[in-house]
Amino acid sequence: MSEKAPFMVFSGTNSRYLAEKICASLDCPLGKMNITHFADGEFAVSYEESIRGANVFLVQSTFPNSDNLMELLLMVDAAKRASAKSVIAVIPYFGWARQDRKDKPRVSIGAKLVADLLSVAGIDRLITMDLHADQIQGFFNIPVDHLYASAVFLPYIESLKLDDLVIATPDVGGSKRASTFSKYLGVPLVLCNKTREKANVVATMQIIGDVKDKNVVLVDDIVDTAGTITKAANIMMEAGAKSVRAIASHCVMSDPASFRVQESGLTEMVFTDSIPYSKKCDKVKQLSIADMFAETIRRVMSNESISSQYII
Repeated sequence: MSEKAPFMVFSGTNSRYLAEKICASLDCPLGKMNITHFADGEFAVSYEESIRGANVFLVQSTFPNSDNLMELLLMVDAAKRASAKSVIAVIPYFGWARQDRKDKPRVSIGAKLVADLLSVAGIDRLITMDLHADQIQGFFNIPVDHLYASAVFLPYIESLKLDDLVIATPDVGGSKRASTFSKYLGVPLVLCNKTREKANVVATMQIIGDVKDKNVVLVDDIVDTAGTITKAANIMMEAGAKSVRAIASHCVMSDPASFRVQESGLTEMVFTDSIPYSKKCDKVKQLSIADMFAETIRRVMSNESISSQYII
C-alpha cells in the first residue's frame, strides 16, 4: 500500500493519545511535528520530516477551546505549502456542530463557518464521526466519510447480556439514532420529551413509554453538562427501572458534568475516546475508536468501500 500511495499520520497536541493508537493499529509511525508557542498565546506549526508527495492524515478533534481548531487549520496550511499530495482531516469530534441552522434571528451558523475554514485551508477529504446533525456533510464540497460510534457501542451493549432491555433517548431530537439501535437489537424504544429554559438548562421532562422493571440504555451523541441525561436517568429510576446506563459518542463533559453523573442514578456512562477525559468519575468508561478510524484510513488509501464496515 505504501509503495503505491505513501501516507503519513500526524496529530495535533490534544489528540495525540488517539493518533498514537491509530498508528499502532495501522503499524506505522506517528509523524514528527513541532508546535511552537509564543508568550502572547500565538503558536506556529512545522513538520519535522518531508511530506512531499504524501497523503497526509491529520488527527485532531476540534473540541473546546478554539486552539484545537486553529492548530488544525495551521497544520493543513503547512501541509499544503510543503507539497503534500493530499490532506485528509481526521476529526473524530467535529466542534461547533450544534450550530447547524438559524434557530432564531441574528445568529451564526458555526458548523458552516468551520466547514468553510477547513475547505479554504485546503483539506481534500474529511473523516469524522457522529456529527450532531447529518446535514453538516452538505456544508462541504469535498468527500466526507461519516463514521458511526454504533460500531463500538452495539457490541458493548450485546456483551452486557441485559434482560428486559430498553433503548431510550433523553430528548426527541435523538429519536432517529435511538430508533436505529432499538431496531438492530430488537428491543422497545422509549422517548423523553424535554423543555429548556435556556441552553444547558432543562426545565421539564416526561417519559414516553414503559421503563418499569426494565434495564434502560440511554443513547445520545454529545454529553456537555450532563443535565439532560442525568435528569432522564433519575426520572427513569423513579419510574421503576431496574438500571439505567448511558452511551454517548462525544465526552465533552463540561463542569459540573462529572459530579452530576457520579451523583445520578446512572449505573455507568460510556463514551468513545474522540475527546480525552481526565477528570475523575468512577461511572465514566471510554471505548476506543482507534481501530475503526485506522481501518477507515486503510480503506481510503486502498480505495475500498467505507460503508461496508458500518453495523447500522
